[in-house]
Amino acid sequence: MEQTKILAICGIDTGVGKSVATGLMAGALLAEGQRVMTMKIVQTGCEGRPGDILLHRRLMGSAWTEADEQGLSCPYCFPFPASPHLAARLAGSEIRPDKIDQATGALARGHDLLLIEGAGGLLVPLRDDLLLLDYLAARHYPLVLVTSPRLGSINHTLLSLEAIRSRNVPFAGLVYNLFGNTPAEIVRDTLVTLKAALARYGLARPVVLLPDSRESTTVNWKPLLST
Repeated sequence: MEQTKILAICGIDTGVGKSVATGLMAGALLAEGQRVMTMKIVQTGCEGRPGDILLHRRLMGSAWTEADEQGLSCPYCFPFPASPHLAARLAGSEIRPDKIDQATGALARGHDLLLIEGAGGLLVPLRDDLLLLDYLAARHYPLVLVTSPRLGSINHTLLSLEAIRSRNVPFAGLVYNLFGNTPAEIVRDTLVTLKAALARYGLARPVVLLPDSRESTTVNWKPLLST
């Protein structure tokens, strides 16, 4: 049987649209008949059901599942809205990579594709001795980076690309999230700059445009799945 493909959906920062991109990609692929599941490694500022998983399910057109109820789709959910390592500490807990791995394995079974949403930016600490990107790099998961044209995005994206390249993480491409009211001049220039950076860093992978989610637009996610 063919092994489940696992794809990490990460962002240049918090609030850049990782959850929306994850849910929309999963929903589009489900509509094509693929067996797709999503998970979130850790969510903070979380009371009850994880909000990002609820958003995934809504965008996928899916109901809350038994795996969600068991906590497999979000192995760690902490109430304090902070970096995962601090939120875990304040909750009297610690994030264990093996627990995330066990949840990943359980969710991957029976699916063609598992989308794993990261938390915050790439170098957010999961614990004092482990960054998110180092966790993903050790497992060789192909990574999609969600970025945007908002101010600061060029700097954050280039730093993220350098971190990806330095760790030899398989890179699947960029999602350029156009949500918001960024001036057209910035939207165009940022896109040109980021495409040039991909070529310069030897990371010539696809750039998928994600239009404002308030618009009804079909997105072709397949270029990101070829890695």
